[in-house]
Amino acid sequence: MTRRISWTLLAVLVLAQICYPLTTGATRAGLTVATVVLGWLLSVGHALLSRGPRVAAALVAVATGGGFAIEAIGVATGVPFGSYDYSGELGPKLAGVPLIIPLAWTWMAWPAWLAAVRLTGGTGATALGSGATGGSAAGLRVRRIALATVGLAAWDLFLDPQMVAEGYWVWRDATPALLGLPGIPVSNYLGWLLFAVLMMSALRPLAGPGVERTDQRDDPMIALYLWTYFSSIVAHAVFLDLPASALWGAAGMSVTAVPLTVALLRARRGDDPGREAHQPYRPGVDATR
Repeated sequence: MTRRISWTLLAVLVLAQICYPLTTGATRAGLTVATVVLGWLLSVGHALLSRGPRVAAALVAVATGGGFAIEAIGVATGVPFGSYDYSGELGPKLAGVPLIIPLAWTWMAWPAWLAAVRLTGGTGATALGSGATGGSAAGLRVRRIALATVGLAAWDLFLDPQMVAEGYWVWRDATPALLGLPGIPVSNYLGWLLFAVLMMSALRPLAGPGVERTDQRDDPMIALYLWTYFSSIVAHAVFLDLPASALWGAAGMSVTAVPLTVALLRARRGDDPGREAHQPYRPGVDATR
């Protein structure tokens, strides 16, 4: 059930994103809002169905609640992203923040976390905590948090140029900026890194051990992450006339996306012993499987 629902929501999300370059004006803004809501439902719904209410609640608290808090602070003070304002095109606001903005944090935080788990041995007998010593377990957690942090924060190398180009928000002081990405200060990307590392560091303690392994039920989330990566490169380079962000985003997200792609290809060839076709039944967690 988890996989069917997640794959269905992912298919609808992909269709909405394909339609994005074909629309303009208010229609495009409305489609942006709908896409973010779909992404939030997909990620939170998957967390709930695959791992239960504790994990879903932790994801919402850390990413949605935390995302709103950091955005409200950012709009009010300019810290940590820089000084910026949202337009009125993304729907109702609270404390100057459109309500869909923290949903976007949540949408990509969950697949970024699962991608990092997949890359740091979170499958089968190699899952974190399955025989790992204290030192090796700590090292795995650091690598996992680092990969998840970069995996999420680098998404903004696509997102911010696209949204600024649409006029959904504007920066008051956009210097210094990355080469080819005027209108967005470097402080914005550093702010994303800061909040992403805090978010990913908090997720495991709040969510519990259920987020330390992946299995086949997580395939839709892995597909979402890779779809976001490859489709964003094509969209920015071909359809949105944003070649610089296509290059920056491709480079940034490649830290997680490229090794993830290689790992999946190896698993399909049978070269990945950590990938299990079947995971043991876990009472309370697998009830909706």
